[in-house]
Amino acid sequence: MTENELATIIVDASLEVHRELGPGLLESVYENCLLFELRNRGLHVLQQHPLPVIYKEVKMEMGFRLDLWVENKVVIEVKSVDALNDVHLAQVLTYLKLTNNKLGLLINFNVPLIKNGIRRVVNNL
Repeated sequence: MTENELATIIVDASLEVHRELGPGLLESVYENCLLFELRNRGLHVLQQHPLPVIYKEVKMEMGFRLDLWVENKVVIEVKSVDALNDVHLAQVLTYLKLTNNKLGLLINFNVPLIKNGIRRVVNNL
């Protein structure tokens, strides 16, 4: 499956979670519900996957954790904040670089319409 095909499934699952729960809950609630929906759709998803930094051939555990990593191709960063800002975007870009992935989705569930809370982030390798 391509990154765009996966993104379509992820957006659909996010819509389902938001439709059921609405805005205003903790990020961990949305993350776990989205994990359930994606696995229920037959996707391989890692949750809170540790992500080391390799510096001069030395693996360093820096405390980075991917919220959700779908099929080792799409990084999902789940938020429940008043507004997304540049630091959230930078976080996803960093994860994309460290995983050598092209596509990330920054999803803020704390919005009235979830389509306004989804941002595609592309790493131009």
